[in-house]
Amino acid sequence: MRLVPGSLRARLLLAFTLGASAALMLCLVLLYVLLVRQLNAALDEDLTQRSHDLATAATQGDLGAVGRDPLAQLYAGDGTQISGSPALAGVRLLSVSEVRSFTGRRLVHRSLPGGAPARMLARRIRHGRVLAVAVSTHPAEAARHRLTWVLFLAAPGLVAVLTVAGWCVLRAALRPVRALTREASAISSLDTGRRLPSVPGDDEIAELARTLDAMLARLRVSFERERAFVDDAGHELRSPIAVLRGQLELALAATGHREEIERSLQASLAETDRLTRLAEDLLLLARERAGTLLLRREPLDLLDLAAAEARRLEPILGLRTDVTGDPVVVDADGDRLRQVLTNLAANSAAAGARALRLTISREPDEVTIEAADDGPGFAPGLLDSAFERFARGDTARTRGTPGAGLGLSIVRSVVAAHGGMVDAKNGPPLGGAVITIRLPA
Repeated sequence: MRLVPGSLRARLLLAFTLGASAALMLCLVLLYVLLVRQLNAALDEDLTQRSHDLATAATQGDLGAVGRDPLAQLYAGDGTQISGSPALAGVRLLSVSEVRSFTGRRLVHRSLPGGAPARMLARRIRHGRVLAVAVSTHPAEAARHRLTWVLFLAAPGLVAVLTVAGWCVLRAALRPVRALTREASAISSLDTGRRLPSVPGDDEIAELARTLDAMLARLRVSFERERAFVDDAGHELRSPIAVLRGQLELALAATGHREEIERSLQASLAETDRLTRLAEDLLLLARERAGTLLLRREPLDLLDLAAAEARRLEPILGLRTDVTGDPVVVDADGDRLRQVLTNLAANSAAAGARALRLTISREPDEVTIEAADDGPGFAPGLLDSAFERFARGDTARTRGTPGAGLGLSIVRSVVAAHGGMVDAKNGPPLGGAVITIRLPA
């Protein structure tokens, strides 16, 4: 059996009710104790005042003042009663032994005729006499009992009032949460522009609403990017598949023409290679996004690696490539860094550059690879999104370029997997695009 309710509102209301009830009970108990002490203090003050007045009168020889008091008796030093109130006829407030052994002043409880409880103050006065003054505590006891019943009956009502007030406060406080919950449950993947209702104020719930709305905005941007990525990937895949289908159809139609069939198959093989590269690039990006991109690190000389890759790519891309700098050894994945250099060179060639300069430099905390070309550079609106997937200018849409549309995105993913950073700009030393890669030293 579950004792704690599942609803947050119910749990808060239960905690509030229990806490308020405990605080209320404590306050009522303190009130009861305080009122009882006030009643007892009033009785003691009355006894003290009467005792003082009667002691003064008895000292002056007015023994009749003791007899006129409602409940008082005056004893001689040997215990003999000298004077007393008519209401105490036949009853002694103090016994003979108590009078003889009495010293100073004492406050005690006694029973009056009929068993009524009383409170008595005894004191020794001049000539060895003892004065005893009493007061009935029955009215105080009755008032205490009435107070007990009042508090006992009022406590449940006060708890109920506090519970209702707490429920109203919680309902008003959690109303924005309910509105946020309803709106959030109604938002689907199709409602990309829908927002959560705003909550006025600067409290925690308003801050939560703003945080959730900001999270939805980030998710909306991410969703738009993913949808654009799928659209661009579909576009990139459709072209080689269409060409491949056309070439296969030509090969089938060219039965008996060996040369035509070979040309169609060669073209089909090229498109198949393009599809393979595109699939590998997409897989690499997916692994990097999932954090499962594995690196086979080993000590590498970046200058030798860049020079070897430049010699390999120069005849393929028709791009004059110069490699400068000092030998720098880093712990990295050689195959991935070759892929980075290949993508940088391919993007420069696709943009129309004729020369590429790779500069390797070493700083105290990092190693820098700068790739600068003499092409037209990045379009003004492309610099901020140059490393996004398929984020290319029109001049970079050269069909068949290795890694077209994903080259710089792969560069960023590989560099990030090595713990580095990459940025893009236009300008010197060759006046075109400049890609700067920073790897941990």
